[in-house]
Amino acid sequence: MRGTAQSNIYLLVFCVGALISPLACKHGHSQVASATVTPAPATKPAPPTPLAVKKAELGDDTNWKPEWDEVVEKALPPEMLSKKVPGDVRRFCPRFYKMSETDKRAFWAYFFQALAGAEAGLNPRTNVRHTEPEVAVVDSVTHQMVHSEGLLQLTYEDQQRYGCDFDWKADRHLPPHDAQKTILNPENNLKCGINILSNQIINHHKPIVSSTSYWSTLQPGTISFRVFEKQMTNPPASCGLRKAATPRRAPDKSTVEVAASMK
Repeated sequence: MRGTAQSNIYLLVFCVGALISPLACKHGHSQVASATVTPAPATKPAPPTPLAVKKAELGDDTNWKPEWDEVVEKALPPEMLSKKVPGDVRRFCPRFYKMSETDKRAFWAYFFQALAGAEAGLNPRTNVRHTEPEVAVVDSVTHQMVHSEGLLQLTYEDQQRYGCDFDWKADRHLPPHDAQKTILNPENNLKCGINILSNQIINHHKPIVSSTSYWSTLQPGTISFRVFEKQMTNPPASCGLRKAATPRRAPDKSTVEVAASMK
């Protein structure tokens, strides 16, 4: 009896510490166990893209931040770590299906860094109004011409379409490049991008590189896709991607002449 009483006391103390009501504790240890919080997934830093390396060399403060890797890695739905991911993922990460979940998360963090590089030059405050007929339309939320904003160049309409955490009413009176805008918040922007890509590759079973992708950077044959491809050349080593050797070439005539004139 004494052991049972002590056990009940320990259980009560646990429940109070975990903010669980004593009444709930009376239902036994199983209810307490089910109320425990799921631990955060393991994460690891993703390597820098070529653009991030270049911006670091130049001391550019509009560069990819390490904490954004964690934002992406913790927000990924389980399906994006599974075999439901379309086969063309091996184009960028040949060993994707054989990697641990932690390595897969790091790959996706790198992927969105590359996407942000191709879309916005890694600048979270980018705000662009496009003039091309296919995108020069009125945003149904702002009732203004569509602007593509933030790391992944998203719009306020995405709030309705993909459940993104954008608040036009709060943002409408702020300057276009104000970091306080909810759509320019890197976490909001990246999480929205994950929703959009998940909708494409998981819900609609389309490949990552698709002519109907939300982003032109993921549409084959476009100039922006070639920019994206260049940013995807340094994924995590666990991906097993063979790095192409940089060919050495003789300097052209103009380079030699400039060098000679500087002596």
